[in-house]
Amino acid sequence: MNVAVRRRACLVVPTNRECTATLAEVVAEAEYARTELGADVQVLVLDSSTEFEAHAKVLSAAANVWHLDESQQRAFLQRVIRRAEVIKPDLLLDLMLPRGLSYGACTNRAFLIAAALGCDSVHRRDSDLYFQTYQGKKVFPIEVELSALGRPARDVVTAEDQLEESRKDLTVQMVGGSFVGDMSVDIAEIRNHDAYYDLVSLWAAEGSTDAEKQALVENSFTGSAAFDGDRSLLSVVDPMRVDMHNIAFHGLHERVPLPPATDTIGSDYFLIHVADKAGLPGVLHNRHIVNFHTAERKSDAGFWSYQMRFAKFILSMYYFHFIYERMRTDDPAGIAAIVRASTWQPREPNEAKADLLERAYRRLGGRFTTVADLVRERRETLLLEARRDIDDFALLIDAWAGLIAAARETPLCAEDN
Repeated sequence: MNVAVRRRACLVVPTNRECTATLAEVVAEAEYARTELGADVQVLVLDSSTEFEAHAKVLSAAANVWHLDESQQRAFLQRVIRRAEVIKPDLLLDLMLPRGLSYGACTNRAFLIAAALGCDSVHRRDSDLYFQTYQGKKVFPIEVELSALGRPARDVVTAEDQLEESRKDLTVQMVGGSFVGDMSVDIAEIRNHDAYYDLVSLWAAEGSTDAEKQALVENSFTGSAAFDGDRSLLSVVDPMRVDMHNIAFHGLHERVPLPPATDTIGSDYFLIHVADKAGLPGVLHNRHIVNFHTAERKSDAGFWSYQMRFAKFILSMYYFHFIYERMRTDDPAGIAAIVRASTWQPREPNEAKADLLERAYRRLGGRFTTVADLVRERRETLLLEARRDIDDFALLIDAWAGLIAAARETPLCAEDN
């Protein structure tokens, strides 16, 4: 594969944990892109962990690395928000860098920083991955990403082409793959339990048939086959076949942000659905990353917090399904209107889902009983937060174009002024 146009790319790893091994892998991917593909790659590590110094040692010998702790990220965001002259600047700063864990917010920060660095594309990796090895060589997704992003779809060479002719003159705005290894959602230990279906099927859209729910349960969070040679597909990409460990965007991420919801999984998948519903050309490839679960997630505290993020994800889908069913464009104003309309739904169906969620966890038994207790205890808070997150998202969409424009004119480091 050849990179037809030399563009600047941002290869980003957000982290809140120790991940020296993963960072070494990503540095190797960036170096491969530079030396073998002639690409201009900027490595961005957004580091909210307590292991900043250990990570810095791994990154010290690499070229074009931007390693930012939360204070540095906050200072940059403050400069961007001030330049953008947005309404509710304090709230927007909280949405971009919240106190709680937010997969969407950390990726939004990467989008703004990539704009400040003059990058045309953003390539997302996570801190709990490594790359497959095939015939003695690492399998790097960035090679496929750079070969397609930003190019007219008709000029992109893939093994298979299912894109409608009417879309061939549009540019490729998303390239993604999936994963092998551990399930993307940490619920493998209950997969053979009778209540597994009860729990996972709760994220299906209202009105789904039993067959649709069964298919969703079977296909959710399970990954793909190991790499055995390059295969790629030009199409409007099915959101169920890509993972945010292994994704890259061109253009789309500068028009629409991700939901900044806190303490929930899935908030960073929104753009994949925008690309699908708007019919944007994309490439699906099989250079899947290897996903693994950290030891912290298996501790009691890690387990309970993760399951509560899963619970909030289930309740947030009440709003996101409404949005996905109506979204037909990547126009930010149209999306913001649908996002706001989703909050006008009656809350009773989601209250019923919260009850089913508690019941499913209780049926699982063991330490899942504690999760059921937590869902019952925090029921009202979870329901209120799921709706509030959507209101916040609409506000961020409104401000996003101004923030991106301001970021392009804002030095990443204050000393650059």
